[in-house]
Amino acid sequence: MLVGLLLIAVAAWEKGFGLVSSIHIIGGVIAVGVFLLLIAIVGLIGAIHHHQVMLFFYMVILFIVFLFQFGVSCSCLAMNQGQQVVLLNSTWGMLENNTKTDLESQLNCCGLLNVSNSRPQFEADLENCRAPCKKQGNCPTCGDKMLNHATEALKILGGVGLFFSFSEILGVWLAVRYRNQKDPRANPSAFL
Repeated sequence: MLVGLLLIAVAAWEKGFGLVSSIHIIGGVIAVGVFLLLIAIVGLIGAIHHHQVMLFFYMVILFIVFLFQFGVSCSCLAMNQGQQVVLLNSTWGMLENNTKTDLESQLNCCGLLNVSNSRPQFEADLENCRAPCKKQGNCPTCGDKMLNHATEALKILGGVGLFFSFSEILGVWLAVRYRNQKDPRANPSAFL
């Protein structure tokens, strides 16, 4: 429940401060937060009412979320510099122009990477760039700035993801244990 609320709060904070202008990114983060919040509510209701079907679906969905989160966390921890460059290039190509210009303005850089295989894209980005450093004539590339911090950010993201994935597997284990307990309010003479 806390992870869902945290995702919703961070997305709202980012939108409020204008750190991310893409409504698709904000909407995706809020949707994941709401999904996790609803799953947590299903687990709480199932535990309060000793509802075995709700607890079963809570366990299954939480286990699927654990598998996905564990895989993404391990991928973040295992990603090397070359894979980061490939990921940045593919992501940069999918971004809208206004998102690129916002990112360039915030990071005070122009273009992604000045390499031979993406030279036309770099020239187009350089023309559209509105970063303050362009007026000075000495702009670093955004790819270099992002790669400087990407390794550390991926390690932090992977570590936090692993921590929460193991807390989710603890939730699955507790739900299994709680699901198999008898309801104390039930009639002891009833067969089922």
